[in-house]
Amino acid sequence: MTEFHTKAQFWKCALQVNPVDYISYRGADHGMSQEQYNQKLVEVALENNIKVIGLADHGNVDGVDAIRTVMNQQGILVFPGFEIASTEKAHFVCLFPESTTIDQLNRYLGALGLTNPANGVWPSNLSGNDLLQKVEELGGVIYASHCTDDSGVLRQRLVHVWQNPLLKAAQIPGTLDDLKNGEGNAYRRILLNSDPAYRRDLPVGIINAKDVAEPDDLANPKASCLIKMTKPCFASFKLAFQDPQSRVRLNSDVSEKYYSRIERLKITGGYLDGVEIEFSEHLNAVIGGRGTGKSTLLECIRYALGLRPIGKNAQKQHDEIIKENLGNSRARVELVIRSSKMNGKRFIVARRYGESTNVSDEIGSPSTFTPADLLPEIEIYGQNEIYEIAQDKSSQRQLLSRFLESGQQDSEASIHQALQKLAENRQKLIEAQGRVAAIEDEVARLPKLEEQVGQFKSLGLEDKLKVVPLLETEKRLLKRVQAEEGPNLNEAFQTVRDSLPDTTFLSESSLEKLPHAERLRQMKTALDSLRVEAEILLNLWQSKYTTAKEGIDKLAQELTADILREEAVLEETFKGLPSSEGKTGKQIGLEFQALMKEIERIRPKKILIENHKKLTSELQKQRKSILDELSATRANRSAQFARALKRLNKRLAGKLRLEVKAESDKRPIIDFLLGCRMDGVGEARLSWVKDADDFSPVKLAEMIRGGADALRNAKWGLTPTVADALVRLAPDQVLQLEELELPDLINIELNTAHEGQENFRPLDKLSTGQQCTAILHLLLLQNLDPLMMDQPEDNLDNAFIADRIVAELRSAKIARQFIFATHNANIPVFGDAEWIGVFEAADGQAQMPVEAQGAIDVPEVRDKAAVILEGGRAAFNQRKAKYGF
Repeated sequence: MTEFHTKAQFWKCALQVNPVDYISYRGADHGMSQEQYNQKLVEVALENNIKVIGLADHGNVDGVDAIRTVMNQQGILVFPGFEIASTEKAHFVCLFPESTTIDQLNRYLGALGLTNPANGVWPSNLSGNDLLQKVEELGGVIYASHCTDDSGVLRQRLVHVWQNPLLKAAQIPGTLDDLKNGEGNAYRRILLNSDPAYRRDLPVGIINAKDVAEPDDLANPKASCLIKMTKPCFASFKLAFQDPQSRVRLNSDVSEKYYSRIERLKITGGYLDGVEIEFSEHLNAVIGGRGTGKSTLLECIRYALGLRPIGKNAQKQHDEIIKENLGNSRARVELVIRSSKMNGKRFIVARRYGESTNVSDEIGSPSTFTPADLLPEIEIYGQNEIYEIAQDKSSQRQLLSRFLESGQQDSEASIHQALQKLAENRQKLIEAQGRVAAIEDEVARLPKLEEQVGQFKSLGLEDKLKVVPLLETEKRLLKRVQAEEGPNLNEAFQTVRDSLPDTTFLSESSLEKLPHAERLRQMKTALDSLRVEAEILLNLWQSKYTTAKEGIDKLAQELTADILREEAVLEETFKGLPSSEGKTGKQIGLEFQALMKEIERIRPKKILIENHKKLTSELQKQRKSILDELSATRANRSAQFARALKRLNKRLAGKLRLEVKAESDKRPIIDFLLGCRMDGVGEARLSWVKDADDFSPVKLAEMIRGGADALRNAKWGLTPTVADALVRLAPDQVLQLEELELPDLINIELNTAHEGQENFRPLDKLSTGQQCTAILHLLLLQNLDPLMMDQPEDNLDNAFIADRIVAELRSAKIARQFIFATHNANIPVFGDAEWIGVFEAADGQAQMPVEAQGAIDVPEVRDKAAVILEGGRAAFNQRKAKYGF
């Protein structure tokens, strides 16, 4: 059965392995027969996950077949070849396709001018450049072995050979860092292509390929390197050296990267029925003609994750795509996710149309996590969504917020809490001030009521009715005893009873498997004992309370009876009062009684005014404290944000320039004041808000409380009409003004120069393509969760894609997963996508078989990509001719 590989990955390759007799060339002996040697080679190769062997004895190929046979039986690919010296005595290794026979190899040795086959170390009669040309003609790959040693092209300063584009790779003895000092640093600069005298158009591939003279040498990390291929084969191996920066690595270059990725996708039903994909953890590109399913695929992933697009148009388009492609057949999307947030654990996320998303662990057990828990910072952008961000300041601020440090996020949380406290404080303050005003209105009636009492006294009734106010005082005190003091105390004790310890949470079934269960059992015993003792005390108190209440109720009844008797006597007294001004004595008595009752009701409220004023004062102090704390937190947040932007600017040097103006977006103030509907004040009369520098919502509220003169003297340019209108704002509105949060103003500038002198221009002065390019620079910054985009090239400058975006992708994809749907060849080809999926449509159904998945080194994928992205070979060659390339 054919094994399909659908994504490029790094395969470990040992490219200078020698046969059994090679060690005798060094004057040593390992004591193994050929069969023993070859079998040990296989064992060490398998133990070290080596997938490709390059055979490179000095001018000798006799041992090729024996090694190739045992290696192939274990699935290890062998590129046969040999090592050869040029006339300059520089050493090279020549490797050829896996199917090359020994007879062919011997002919190649002759063609390469090795005139004395019996002496493999004898130099060829060809120069280094001639060897490079000849090996190319023979269909092989040649690299400079031991390039920094005595027999190396760099040690011999063969600049003309080094700069020959047919030289694909150079072997170094260790890491590049090993060459940092002394003479080695000069080699290091050459290898990094930064020495002008040795500069190449295409940098050389840097490999480790230490001579393997004994099988155990294969275990040395310096004996192998990593070559990226979809499926190991010589064609893919050779192609890798066309892009060595992406496809050739030393073992020492690879460090473990911890980031999230969508590993697999499967769709059942709908337009994409049967599509199964194993994504690369690096760069993935979905290509295909229009209507073949590229956008649908990305929107299906978004749907499965329960995410919504940013803009209204994008949301509408998303809903239409999902309904059309999943809805009719109730299709299902399944993803396998590896989550960095969950320490690299895998989860299965599945969603069927019309249902909620289900999350399970990798063995299928239901999980309580949501997709947002697993991929909290995943970013998915459909067509034109980047453009929407470029037009919206709040979206830009939201985008930048993901670069904030935890301390800055803490500041945001503190600010949110402070604003909530201010809102709660405002409600209490307005209520307290309202109560004070209402009580003051009532207390203000006392002088008039007392003056009326004086009129009654003038009738000579004071002595006869002096008991009236005393009886009203007794009624008020009796009401407090019965309705407040006793019941309040009883309610407090009931609260204590409701709060007694409940130890059911420490049941034996909960404790039995715990390592320190005995400690918890002892705690349960102590709590149970406390509850019992507390219940005894509470029952004792309840008995005392019941007894006391019965006594109080009896006294209350007696007092009520006393008051009623006194009032009955008053009734008789009222009848004996002289009439006056047409009122009978009884009417006069009742009026006096009602008057004294009202006075007794209002008089205690004098004390309440003071209490409420103290409460109001305390609330105002609390508010000032919250505002002071809020001001400090905002200042800290602004400083942290500025520092974060400074670091961002370093990472974006030469591409973007970011500037923040703290709390400078004053639109919320204008919108708030317009919402207050002040007479004669429209938006034009509020233009001073934008222009004022020494200004904040808190300061404006302070000036409003200071009156119209304070506002006019603030030098903000207010007209008298506006100043008068502001001081008429309700107290609640002035307090709300203090609670307004002003966003920062973010200024984003893009370097529009492709090369040479930098030319930074602000976002609002750029073309649509340039604006989207600026936003994409931010999206490509480090993030542990995937970035998915649908046809980013639609709104991007094509030159910027090639010069900037692709370069960033090649760098960023090492530590982040990207999934792009695209028509632009630059992204999958020059970005060197590890996985390219080619969509085709047939009979109203999207198709992407495994044969149409892989990297550019897969012939079928390469040919389909050329047709879709370039218009085919003929169109590509025609453009090439017209451009004169």
